[in-house]
Amino acid sequence: MITNHSQVLFLCTGNYYRSRFAEYLFNHHAPEYELPWRAFSRGLAIELLKDDAGPISPHTRHGLALREIPIEPIRAPIALTEQDLTTARHIVALKQTEHKPLLHSRFPDWVERVEYWQVDDIEDAHPSEALPQIETAVLALLRRLGNV
Repeated sequence: MITNHSQVLFLCTGNYYRSRFAEYLFNHHAPEYELPWRAFSRGLAIELLKDDAGPISPHTRHGLALREIPIEPIRAPIALTEQDLTTARHIVALKQTEHKPLLHSRFPDWVERVEYWQVDDIEDAHPSEALPQIETAVLALLRRLGNV
């Protein structure tokens, strides 16, 4: 991780779809805001991913390709650690009702230090709805961080 930047951490369940989209989108747009911030992402329960899921969601790939945002190199999902939480200056969980209980059971000291969004996973919202919702929230976060 880059240590001369402030870090924003995006969390979702599998670090496969929503948090990865937010991470790439944030890092792509941060230079436009002239912010010394970089994003990284982690999963709260990557063990729930299917064994043959691959390194990143095809929906994330497609959404980033439509926006002409490169995704190389592609890495596998990464599980959240206490070190990730302490490294981050700002933490966002992509869906409060899904991720707050996971944080409470796995990292209870961090539950109240997280900003919660409400972006549904693939079972509850089509990517054509969820990805623009993430994009709007990421751009709003960039504007907020620029005003800090």
